[in-house]
Amino acid sequence: MLRLSKKADYALLAMRHLAAHSDRGAVSARELAETYDLPPELLAKVLQKLVRGRLLTSIQGIRGGYGLARPAASISVADVITAVDGPLTVTACSETNHNCEQYSKCNIRDPLWQIKDRIVSALAATSIAGLATDLAPLAPNMTLAASRGEAVPVTVQRKQ
Repeated sequence: MLRLSKKADYALLAMRHLAAHSDRGAVSARELAETYDLPPELLAKVLQKLVRGRLLTSIQGIRGGYGLARPAASISVADVITAVDGPLTVTACSETNHNCEQYSKCNIRDPLWQIKDRIVSALAATSIAGLATDLAPLAPNMTLAASRGEAVPVTVQRKQ
C-alpha cells in the first residue's frame, strides 16, 4: 500500500493551514499543534525541515512563527513531501541504487517506476493553494480516471 508518512501528513496540514490563513501573518508551531492535535515536538521538526527546504520562513520573536516562503500556488504537494521525506519511491531499488539481488532480472521494476512517475506528476500538479481552496484533489479541473490511472479534465462546480 502506498501511504504518506506521518511527517508528510503533518507537513501538508501545516502548509494548507498557512495557505488558507496567509492574511494572518506568522503562525506559531504551538498554534498549529493545538489546532490539529499534533505532537508539538514532531511538528516542530517537520516545520524545520520545511524551512530547510525553503518552503517556509521562520520568524523569530513574540509574534513569530512560520509563514509560506513563496505563494501557495507555486508550492506543490510533491515539493512538501520531498522536503520532509526525500524523493518518492515505490521500490527498494532506484535508477541509482542497484543493491537488489533481483535487479538484473526484475520484470516489474520499470512498470513500477512508470507508476511512480504518474504519482509524482499528480502530486506535482496539485498546489498547496489548490488544497487550501478545496479544489479538486489532483489539480484544478483534473481528476484521476480510475480505470486508466491518468489525469483527465473535468468540470468542477463549487457550491454557492
